[in-house]
Amino acid sequence: MEYGIGRILISEDKLKEKVAELGARIRRDYRGQQVIFVCVLKGAVVFLSDLVREVGPEVDVRLDFLAISSYGASTKSSGVVKIQKDLSSDIHGRHVIIVEDILDTGLSLSYISKLLLERDPASLEICVLLDKAERRTQPVEVKYTGFTIPDEFVIGYGLDYAAQFRQLPAIHIAEPLE
Repeated sequence: MEYGIGRILISEDKLKEKVAELGARIRRDYRGQQVIFVCVLKGAVVFLSDLVREVGPEVDVRLDFLAISSYGASTKSSGVVKIQKDLSSDIHGRHVIIVEDILDTGLSLSYISKLLLERDPASLEICVLLDKAERRTQPVEVKYTGFTIPDEFVIGYGLDYAAQFRQLPAIHIAEPLE
C-alpha cells in the first residue's frame, strides 16, 4: 500500500510552541552543565535541530547520533531493533538525553536505553516529540514528552513513510492512496 499526505494532526505553530516549552524545561534542568543529545536518526533530526536551539547557550550542548531500524518501509514496527550507526562519543560519566521523534511500542527506546545505560552515563533521560501511549508493550520512562497522539501513522517534521515527507513543517496523518 502507498501513502500520501492526509490531514494535519499537529500544526507547525503547535510544534514550535511545544519545542520551545521542552527546550525551556531542559535549559532549567541542565543550566551550566554539559549534555550530550543523542539523536535517533533519521526521524528525530528535525526535532533535535529545533530543540537544541531552544535549549540555548545556558547549556553546553554536544550532539551525537545513533541509527537504528525497526520499521523498514512499513507502517508498523517489525519488532526487531538493529543498530546501524553507533555513537562516536564516550558517554561514560556524562549527562545524556536521547532525542526521539516517536515512542510507539517502546521496543526501540527500551533497547537504546539499556544499551546506553551499560556505558555508565552520569544521567540518562529521554525526550520524545510524539507518544503513542496506547501502543506501548515495553515500559519506557520518558522525562520530556511533546504530544500524546492516537494510534495513527504520521508523517512530517522528520517522520517519514519510505523516506518521503520528512520535510513537511506540520505533522500529518498518512493517508492510504487508492
